[in-house]
Amino acid sequence: MQTQHLNITLSIPISEDMVLIKKVELEKLNEQSLTGVYWTMKDLEQRTNKKQAWLKENILYPSRFKKQLDVNCGGFVYYPTKSGEKWAFLASEMSKFLEDNFYLIFSK
Repeated sequence: MQTQHLNITLSIPISEDMVLIKKVELEKLNEQSLTGVYWTMKDLEQRTNKKQAWLKENILYPSRFKKQLDVNCGGFVYYPTKSGEKWAFLASEMSKFLEDNFYLIFSK
């Protein structure tokens, strides 16, 4: 028995306000949009949809993460040391950390 093949040409209209790009290019653009950007604690709360207390308890202060995050250990999170100082997060690195460690953050 011989297999038959049917060749079809398909045209899909794309509106003028849309663009098709490769996934790799999209990822590069997303990374570049965060390069050199710092988040505040409020930014981190908005990005994660979690409150500051939860972020501190589950991400920022547990030793398994703090060693990796703290700027004093070569990380990308500035932990305030005095009253009135603000948290600072290097957006590109914090975003990557959250993506890469999602399963660790939410697993018990």
